[in-house]
Amino acid sequence: MEIIEILKAVLFGIVEGITEWLPISSTGHMILLDEFIKLNVSEEFLSMFLVVIQLGAIMAVVIIYWSQLWPFSTREKFFIKKQTFSMWFKILAACIPAAVVGILFEETFDALFYNYWCVALALIVFGVLFLVIETQNKGMKNKVNSIADITYPIALWIGVFQLIAAVFPGTSRSGATILGAIMIGVSRTVAAEFTFFLAVPVMLGASLLKILKFGFAFTSSELILLIVGMVVAFLVSVAVIKFLMGYIRKHDFKVFGWYRIILGIVVLAYFWGVK
Repeated sequence: MEIIEILKAVLFGIVEGITEWLPISSTGHMILLDEFIKLNVSEEFLSMFLVVIQLGAIMAVVIIYWSQLWPFSTREKFFIKKQTFSMWFKILAACIPAAVVGILFEETFDALFYNYWCVALALIVFGVLFLVIETQNKGMKNKVNSIADITYPIALWIGVFQLIAAVFPGTSRSGATILGAIMIGVSRTVAAEFTFFLAVPVMLGASLLKILKFGFAFTSSELILLIVGMVVAFLVSVAVIKFLMGYIRKHDFKVFGWYRIILGIVVLAYFWGVK
């Protein structure tokens, strides 16, 4: 394997680790990156690779938030953390809309909406929504200030917004769920954390389906590229998650809204010229 291919996998891992957690659309960035940086692999492997490197990003969430995610305690004596179990049931409830629609219509939606102009439009529309909603909510008191305060109706509402992201590439899963949560009075920090936790079963399921569809007959080169991408995505995700949680304690999401609008315009302008 040429070293250049490994460096490309590193770059994909960096972009995945940054864009998966910031509400700026990993899909939009991956489309642009793939336009300029082509991995020397089959289309089938690339389709699987772009999904499965998310497992590295997921491991960052699991490690950073392990104490909040693991429902058992072995300190002094064993006991079950009922509040954590309750949180997981709400997370699973939030996964239902996207899971059902994704399983039934994934290929249809990909064929209809996985193109540069749909992605660009989603980037711009949700960028504008971030600006509008953050402006409207300025000074308003949050109704939900902890994960424990999230009810099943709120979890399902957030799940509906995740469904929008599943249908329309470029929306950004984290962007859609954070935006939906903020709209119904969830604080930014809780909205971000719940989005991180919601990503664990979602990405695990998506990765498993992609691996099963691709099969386990990896070549040694393919396996190296996949591992490199996942490890880099993990390391970058740790830094990005910590940055984002520190940032939103003092700032709103408007900067990401402006970034999405600009990126959407760039995507449209670039592909308009190329096509």
